[in-house]
Amino acid sequence: MSRAGRFVGLPLAAAIVVSAAACTEGSSSSDEGAASCVYQVEYQGRTYQDVANVEFTAGAKLGTATQPPCDDTGGQDETEESRTTETAYEVDGISPQVAIAVGDTPDDAKFVAVYSGTELPPEVKKLIDGS
Repeated sequence: MSRAGRFVGLPLAAAIVVSAAACTEGSSSSDEGAASCVYQVEYQGRTYQDVANVEFTAGAKLGTATQPPCDDTGGQDETEESRTTETAYEVDGISPQVAIAVGDTPDDAKFVAVYSGTELPPEVKKLIDGS
């Protein structure tokens, strides 16, 4: 590998290390000890994750989605912390198998989607792109 090629990878490696350190409980942020879990809910056997910056319209009420407890320490027993529930709503134009909205009301609901690995479903990408 050329000398320039080795240095190109250094900023990426440093960014990964910094990101990993920022997600640990002992980081020096102002809210030390705060959970570092991704916002997830379970609905009809599928796990959905929060997706930011999506323009959507919440539709009809679907039922109840469950938010599992956060296990950011790796050793926490799920029975120690109760699961919470939120109302699940349709997202206009997208199948509930792909994305739903969750919250107390349609107006304050968050957009969550099922991921395939690290990829968002094409329907969600289309919403984000505004197409």
